[in-house]
Amino acid sequence: MFEAHALSGTRSEQYAQLAEQARGLFHGERDRIANAANLSALIYHALPALNWVGFYFFDGTELVVGPFQGKPACVRIALGRGVCGTAAVTRRIQRVDDVHAFEGHIACDAASRSELVIPLYAGDRLVGVFDLDSPEPARFDADDEAGMAAIAALFLESIE
Repeated sequence: MFEAHALSGTRSEQYAQLAEQARGLFHGERDRIANAANLSALIYHALPALNWVGFYFFDGTELVVGPFQGKPACVRIALGRGVCGTAAVTRRIQRVDDVHAFEGHIACDAASRSELVIPLYAGDRLVGVFDLDSPEPARFDADDEAGMAAIAALFLESIE
C-alpha cells in the first residue's frame, strides 16, 4: 500500500521527495485516469495553499476536465481560452500571479487568485494540461514551476 510521507528540507528537496512519491504511485500502472487521480490527490494534500489540483485532457477538440481535487470545475475549456487553454496552445507553462489580471481568465472557483498550468505533450501530441490553483496571490514561484514540470514529465512517462 502506498503511504505519503511529510515533506522536509528546501523547496527543491521537497519537490524531489514528491517526485519519488509520484514514482511510487505510478509504479506498474499505465492507466492515465488512475495516475492522474492519484497524482492530483498527492499534490493537493502535500502542498500548502492550494484550492484545486487536477487535469484537463484534450479530446481532439477541446480540454475536458479529468481527475482533480477541489471544488467542482469547469467541464470544457476551448483551446486558447483562459490559462489552461493558453498553456495548451502555446506549449508553455503558465505561471500567473494574479488570475484577475490574466485576460480571458475562466473563473471556475472565485476563490482562486493565482495559477500554475503545465502543458502535457507526448511528442507533438497534446495530451492535456496539469493545473494548480491557489487562493493566495503569487503562490507559485520558479521552484514550483520546475518541480511541477518534473512531476508532470513523470506522469507523461507513466502513461506512455
